[in-house]
Amino acid sequence: MAERPSWNSEYEGSPPWDIGRPQPDFVRLADAGKLAGQVLDVGCGTGEQVMLAATHGAEALGVDIAELAIQRAREKAQERGILATFQVGDVMHLDRLGRQFDVITDSGLFHVFSDSERPAFVSSLRSALRPGGTYYMMCFSDEQPGDWGPRRVSKAEIRASFTDGWSVRSIEPAQFAIAIAIESERAQAWLATIERL
Repeated sequence: MAERPSWNSEYEGSPPWDIGRPQPDFVRLADAGKLAGQVLDVGCGTGEQVMLAATHGAEALGVDIAELAIQRAREKAQERGILATFQVGDVMHLDRLGRQFDVITDSGLFHVFSDSERPAFVSSLRSALRPGGTYYMMCFSDEQPGDWGPRRVSKAEIRASFTDGWSVRSIEPAQFAIAIAIESERAQAWLATIERL
């Protein structure tokens, strides 16, 4: 397995996925009332999706393995006066949180996992999402041209990862806003709505 970068070191600078605001597709979900109840954001980075859910009335928790990202998230929430919780943790072991959520959000995490890691990640998600709960996942799309950035993911790969005990409700084209200069400053993504049965 290829060695993954140290996620903490990514936050010593400003990573391209940290745009200083929530992703527009998640703003649309929040505005539609989809980020409600107890919400967990996995791989939360500096916490924009967590704070988005919190400002829409959710009890929101963000988990990330990078201590520096969690520190920045806490500082931003305090500066903005937003009541949200952030915790250093391994998304491969969400059972260690000891609770289940109504909604899990994922903005750019799923695509970092290899084929062999995906089943363990999906099992971890299952441990933290209540039956009937929804996982909203945005990942890099195989529709994105070029070879820069993270691994591309196909609709078929998403469907294959969420079979037993899950229902893939939709996989819609979406776009990541990114903080690097490419042609459009947006990258092609899939936004999947997946229910735990």
